[in-house]
Amino acid sequence: MDAVLPKPDVILTHESDLDGLLSGLLLKRLAQKLFHADVPLCAYQNDAWQKRPLTEKSGWVCDFSFEERLDKPGWVVIDHHPTAVAARNARLIHDVTKCSSLLCYELCREAGLATPPLDRLVHLTNVGDLFLQQDPDFILAGDYASLVKTYQFWNLVNLTAGDPEGLLNHPLLQVIEVKRRVEDPLGLEWARSHIAPLTPEVGFVDTLIGNSNLIVHQILKEQSTPYSVLLTLLRKGNGTVVVSLRSLNGEALKVAERLHGGGHPNASGATLPRSIQGVANAVDYLRKILSPIAHSNPGFNSLESAFDTVATKSS
Repeated sequence: MDAVLPKPDVILTHESDLDGLLSGLLLKRLAQKLFHADVPLCAYQNDAWQKRPLTEKSGWVCDFSFEERLDKPGWVVIDHHPTAVAARNARLIHDVTKCSSLLCYELCREAGLATPPLDRLVHLTNVGDLFLQQDPDFILAGDYASLVKTYQFWNLVNLTAGDPEGLLNHPLLQVIEVKRRVEDPLGLEWARSHIAPLTPEVGFVDTLIGNSNLIVHQILKEQSTPYSVLLTLLRKGNGTVVVSLRSLNGEALKVAERLHGGGHPNASGATLPRSIQGVANAVDYLRKILSPIAHSNPGFNSLESAFDTVATKSS
């Protein structure tokens, strides 16, 4: 390896997607090889991650954007999301052209941990997470990505006994494939006729069933709407509303950043303030916040700050 990695007290990863799951499992295996230690793996959704104290002396972090609070001696951050923060104390392994799993796997490869099944699984994760629509494995990669969305992070870790190779050709993929073939066409037909304007550039897609990301991607490809960015909404079990944004030419990330979120140029997301409950309230809120008037009118900026203040107090 280019530099010796410090022994981590903890491995921290993103709980919401396949890239976070595979990255975490790969780093856990790498720590076992380098230090003969069973380092605990912890996974977080974005909102919980922001509240998580970093009290350990050393940690490995993957699939979370690099930020100032991570810039600590003895810490390693392996990520691919855009960041404006320079690493001065931590070791940052960063490349926006590779998913976090691929960056972690390159470290594993240097340590002699590469296997053909992992080669294949990391490739599919990279295609799905970066939304490489021109890749011949794009549809299959979407099925793998749906595993975590459908069956949840820790359920899959337990089902595979923490063995990442166990995800390759997992029987649950058959369920995902059937759901895609049956539900996506129905969901696409519904979604085409349920698109509402938020701004001249951003449209809200009401998705009923199916893989919302693939459905939105198909609508964008058809160029059947005037919107360069399409978003969907999901109300999670804890009541928070999550926004998912998609585009074809890099506009999604700019919108996500206006919502204090992040991600990739064409695939981004954000969590709305806790004061926003339900889809109807979320649509009203987004129209106000994303309106061009809101960013030229101090009153609307004050409204956004008020929402964030309420969200902070209630969280």
